[in-house]
Amino acid sequence: MGKGLVYDPDSMSSAFLEHLITRGARAAARPEAPEFDAPLSFGDVPAEYGAGVRGACLFDETDRGRLFVSGGDARVFLHRLLANDVRGLEVGCGNPNLLLSPKGKVLHAFDLTLEEERVVLSTPPGRAEELAAALEGYRFSEDVTFELASDEHRPLELAGPAAAEVCARLFPAFEAPASHATLECVWNATPVRLTALEVAGAPGLRLDAGAEAAGLWTALEGAGARPAGLAARDMLRVERGAALFGVDVDENVYPQEARWERAYSLDKGCYIGQEVVAKIDTYGGLNKRLQALRVDGDEPIPRGTRLLEEEGAEPRELGLVTSWAWSFALDTGCVLAYVKRKHQEPGTRFRLGETGREGTLVELPILR
Repeated sequence: MGKGLVYDPDSMSSAFLEHLITRGARAAARPEAPEFDAPLSFGDVPAEYGAGVRGACLFDETDRGRLFVSGGDARVFLHRLLANDVRGLEVGCGNPNLLLSPKGKVLHAFDLTLEEERVVLSTPPGRAEELAAALEGYRFSEDVTFELASDEHRPLELAGPAAAEVCARLFPAFEAPASHATLECVWNATPVRLTALEVAGAPGLRLDAGAEAAGLWTALEGAGARPAGLAARDMLRVERGAALFGVDVDENVYPQEARWERAYSLDKGCYIGQEVVAKIDTYGGLNKRLQALRVDGDEPIPRGTRLLEEEGAEPRELGLVTSWAWSFALDTGCVLAYVKRKHQEPGTRFRLGETGREGTLVELPILR
């Protein structure tokens, strides 16, 4: 279990994880939220990865947070603060979105959906309350209300080319929605909110049946989805160059450095950090960017390992590792790292800190 994690017997998320453990899951702390545990694997990581490439794999995301933002000024208020569009969305649509610092760096990352009477923000585990406090700090006289609503937010996520086919077996007349659009479906007389979004670096689906998550999980398995854990998720996303908030992205990173161009707008007008984002787009000037390196061997490379270039008497630090995973596509280890400008050419070699190992830059995405 995750270090220091105490399970609340009344927590639906904890109970669901215990349910998955009885079904063969091995649990581990989430890299992006170490106070939360999630399935690491279900006993066959290559098969779980393969389902994400050729079929459909199923991830437990029941520990995600949720925040409702309502009131007469909610849309205009959020549009003024957030990096991506809010006011221009239609009901039932959404986007990946960010709250940036005034210096244009990422403070919060989440998925936004517009409903008739409110805006819904789905956050990484443990982040909803912090996001609510950050937004509240910008509220003055606006008619805006924040409501933490994580208790019944129990999403499952499907990844892989057969994800829509799996859903079609459960929901009559199912048609996959457009990116970040949400459908209201019914399964076994239970309402299910289904949203199309990126999962493990590729188009996927998020399904939320609230308290019926365990039953929906079983039904999705029966429809052809293979349960998968954090190990397979990270293999898939690392090969695709998909940065993970809390691991590859924090308050020291610009969205452009993380390849998060779909999470911000260059057309919507002013928002917090907008001038910096626009300046980078117009004039360039990124000092670093997320890249992938092939690493010989299967021993993990710790997050924070420095990329060094041997030149002269002293090695120069030219990057920093943020994620490691085994790559089936490369048949060796692979890391994501922020690499300094002028050293991002595929084939460039680095020494990985004091590990004695070398890494070679490769093109992203590795998995196509």
